[in-house]
Amino acid sequence: MKLYFAPGACSLSPHIALAEAGIAADYVKVNLKDKKTEAGDDYLKVNPKGQVPVLGLDGGGVLTEGPAIVQYIADKAPNSGLAPAHGTHERYQLQEWLNMLTSELHKSFSPLFHPAMPEEAKTIFRDKIGKSLSHLNDKLAGQDYLMGKQFTVADGYLFTMLRWALGLKFDLGQYPNIKAYFDRVGERPKVKEAMLAEGLIKAA
Repeated sequence: MKLYFAPGACSLSPHIALAEAGIAADYVKVNLKDKKTEAGDDYLKVNPKGQVPVLGLDGGGVLTEGPAIVQYIADKAPNSGLAPAHGTHERYQLQEWLNMLTSELHKSFSPLFHPAMPEEAKTIFRDKIGKSLSHLNDKLAGQDYLMGKQFTVADGYLFTMLRWALGLKFDLGQYPNIKAYFDRVGERPKVKEAMLAEGLIKAA
């Protein structure tokens, strides 16, 4: 497999999933501004949408949406616990989380990174994010991870966006369950491995 990524972008989520699953992959760094790979190739030929992540599959073809990619990775390592088994109630709960994260939280962050977005509009999206964080804070009460005791691909996705929240000066301290969760996920060895590979943290 081959993961096309941009450091710290939402592609960190499948990067974490691959590390947690113990799946070897090739990694191709992408410059999202000029749509070029690190080697200078035209990234739009890989993904005409111009976004990361993209997962190149061993048998040919690609997947281009994060929630689909991380479920694919989890299914390649069924013993990892990254996703419950197909057909179980828990599997649909995982899909529920992934859908909430991508449609409610992820899409509210995107405008905050757009330089032409008016500040008044950014305030609206910051408020939306705050409401989502309050909801997540309630759901994480008494739980280690979104699905309870088991780390899943949804946690790698949420952790990625919480890193964005910190970068955008959100005060996670007002969400104590989220703050504890963020610290807990950040201490996982495979999460550190993925961040180190992307240059997001320094080696201890």
